[in-house]
Amino acid sequence: MLTKYRTIHSFGSDEFIISKSKFIGYAKPISCEDEAIAFIHEIKSNHNDATHNVYAYVYGETNNIQRYSDDGEPSGTAGIPVLEVIKKEDFRNVVVVVTRYFGGTKLGAGGLVRAYTKGAKIGLTAGLVVDKVLFKQIKVRIDYTLYGKVENELLRLEYVISHVIYDDAVNFIILCETENVNVLIDLIIELTSSRMTYEELSEEYYSVKDNKIIK
Repeated sequence: MLTKYRTIHSFGSDEFIISKSKFIGYAKPISCEDEAIAFIHEIKSNHNDATHNVYAYVYGETNNIQRYSDDGEPSGTAGIPVLEVIKKEDFRNVVVVVTRYFGGTKLGAGGLVRAYTKGAKIGLTAGLVVDKVLFKQIKVRIDYTLYGKVENELLRLEYVISHVIYDDAVNFIILCETENVNVLIDLIIELTSSRMTYEELSEEYYSVKDNKIIK
């Protein structure tokens, strides 16, 4: 399983006009190929009067699933340029649709490549480029006398404390990158002189931008 990959955080769209043709770039993160197909059908349905709805998507840890369509544009001028934007930026698990409303002026092969490349880029940018990082929830149980010391150090080191549960001890639920779990545990052991217990809970991907988890 990948511990980190580059993708977008959420649905995004943007548009521009060139030589009277209107291009609308749409992008969305996906968790399976069926989501990509459903998204493509949704955009096509919303723009069934458009001249073209060009798409490309990638899915899988190694982008082993790659699909694209020129949707009636000259071969190699639309779907492949959209796919190349995704691949060049090393995105995983994304789908892009670029909708075109023809404005009456032909752009030529080079113009189409540039237009569909731009459409893909603006859609992806609107979706907010992030790293998806695999975090593990770590439950750490300590005595109340150690509460302030441990909490202050965790916050200073910018760990994310998702919950604190109070019973006859203090229970921190800490989000930790899976690669750094041992570092966290060693830190807590040192801070508490081994007066602690811990449990590894579930794993989940979170969006990270500028070293901060975003919701």
